[in-house]
Amino acid sequence: MNAPARFTDALAAPVFDTAARSTFAAHYPEQPHILKHGLTAHPLLEIEALAQLAERLPIASVEYNRGDLPIGVDGKPGSNGLTIAETIRKVAEAESWAVLKNIEQVPEYRDLLMGLLEEIRPEIEAATGAMLTPQGFIFVSSPGSVTPYHFDPEHNILLQIRGTKAMTQFPAGDTRFVPDEAHETYHSGGPRELKWKESFLAHGTEFPLAPGEALFVPVMAPHFVKNGPAPSVSLSITWRSEWSYRESDARIFNAILRARGFAPAAPGRFPHQNYTKAYAFRALRKLGLTGA
Repeated sequence: MNAPARFTDALAAPVFDTAARSTFAAHYPEQPHILKHGLTAHPLLEIEALAQLAERLPIASVEYNRGDLPIGVDGKPGSNGLTIAETIRKVAEAESWAVLKNIEQVPEYRDLLMGLLEEIRPEIEAATGAMLTPQGFIFVSSPGSVTPYHFDPEHNILLQIRGTKAMTQFPAGDTRFVPDEAHETYHSGGPRELKWKESFLAHGTEFPLAPGEALFVPVMAPHFVKNGPAPSVSLSITWRSEWSYRESDARIFNAILRARGFAPAAPGRFPHQNYTKAYAFRALRKLGLTGA
């Protein structure tokens, strides 16, 4: 697939240059790393454009909350009392963070997302096979706001567009930071927010991000984000692989086993493929025996 014309017209040069793609290939899919990018001046990522995007997206595709939060929260954070568009337009003083989910629902943002992913498709598919389920997320954050400790199921590159922030990551699959039961609960439909302990902090790796820098986040690597002293806009470009789906399905199968009194071993991380448990779960689902 060639990059869409509307995207290539907006950006004459690649967003990820040869050095960035080489760095990505050397670390993907399991090692977090910083990349350089050239996407700091795209008109679709200006504040007013993002406020208008928020009004075009379905209500289920926007989330916005108070930003004066601790690293660990119990359940979803509270509302800030504003609309999503007000939150974005007033981000400098709203003390909030907002995320616009699945931006690919809007054609011009899908062009943006797919153009970016096409640049790194060869490196992705050389390591983890077909690039599946491309999705994009845009984060708009007030100065000093915190995105609490959580994890995500996608392969993810977070591009910092304006402002600064720091993401602190912890090793994916390490039960010191996320017990297996939390993975199983999440993949069975539970929340992505995680229980935080201050003792974790000494074991995390902080990645400061400035405009023009991007950070790769491995699948299910727990992390939290602290915004800098200015409003921030970041774009996450994400995708799944058959490996990531097999890990997810194996986690759900483990939840089924645990509910029946077993203590199942955790799925292996890449390059382990988790075929047996994943396909066992898929067989149960096809037979209607899982409730999923």
